[in-house]
Amino acid sequence: MLSALRLASGDAGIKEAGVDPKGMSLANVRNPARPLSPHLSIWKWGPSMTVSIVHRVTGSGMATVGTILFVWWLSALSSGPAAYAAFVELFTVKSGGLNILGYILAVGLTLSFFQHMASGVRHLFLDAGANFELGGNKRTALVTFVFSILATAAFWVFLLEKSNG
Repeated sequence: MLSALRLASGDAGIKEAGVDPKGMSLANVRNPARPLSPHLSIWKWGPSMTVSIVHRVTGSGMATVGTILFVWWLSALSSGPAAYAAFVELFTVKSGGLNILGYILAVGLTLSFFQHMASGVRHLFLDAGANFELGGNKRTALVTFVFSILATAAFWVFLLEKSNG
């Protein structure tokens, strides 16, 4: 249990510090005259924050889901025709097209790819020192979402038209 010690520190007045279980005193570095750091409650949520978080989520999601599917596919492929057929049946219908689960995974990974790519390109410009103005920064953050949705839709329209003749 921590107990309080009173330590005198120059003209800053008396501060309280704790004692760790071994009896060593701990300094109290909090200056009561200094304000606390801002917290999420005072920040206004914006597109830049959203695109940053979505970039991390899409990167992690593609890496995790993609790796799991790839390793599963490789193990099914190496386990023989019955295991591979079971893998394929999970994501397709008898005619060979994707079923609902197949479409959810495929469209989700495609959307994640285009979103991650667009926000990566946006980040490349930010790293170069461009686009720090609030208006432009907000616009490009929103453009990444619009681009990813339109690119995903165009990609799947192209694929479906190609497969259906």
